Amino acid sequence: MILPRLTLRTSVPARHQRGVALPVMLIMLVVMLVTSIYLLRSSNSTTLAVSNLAYDASLSRAADFGLYAGLEYLNSKAGADKQSFNTSSAKGYVATMVPNVPPSDPAFWAGSTTVEDEEKNRIEYVIHRMCANTGAYNVNNNRCVTSVPSKSPPGNSLGQGESVVTDTADYDEPARLHYMITARIVGPRGGNAVNQMVVAIGV
Repeated sequence: MILPRLTLRTSVPARHQRGVALPVMLIMLVVMLVTSIYLLRSSNSTTLAVSNLAYDASLSRAADFGLYAGLEYLNSKAGADKQSFNTSSAKGYVATMVPNVPPSDPAFWAGSTTVEDEEKNRIEYVIHRMCANTGAYNVNNNRCVTSVPSKSPPGNSLGQGESVVTDTADYDEPARLHYMITARIVGPRGGNAVNQMVVAIGV
């Protein structure tokens, strides 16, 4: 008895194989690489922004120390000397102020002085009395920035039909003279901050 011959095909010829796993994996690796680079740059940008904001805030706080030093000097004046007729460069005080001169102009800082805070930061400040000339605010045609609060109505309230409008102004106290205190600091990384404060002190 003759058995039929069976032919078994155990493999596919190499020319019929088509691999798709490798290109897919390469595409996925490229996408992951690009995403990783984007996330890294994004996190670095956020870190730098937060660091810069903290740096600016620290400079601003240090500059405020100069403002308070100038305010302490003004508060130390007593009696008629409150007006501070004459310039005192040792205290960073200037009895006049030239309008339209910004803090970016070196002439603005003429007569300034420096102080040092607890963190060894050196802060420069200058106090300008907001007057055109030296001397008392109300003599020799001096022009100064002043303000005078008006009196409050009796009992701080008005009855029906009453009015605070009168033909003449009714002021509560003598004039208050205005002073501008300006402070600046240059940070170790080249940054800088300039803060200003205007105060009114009775003469």
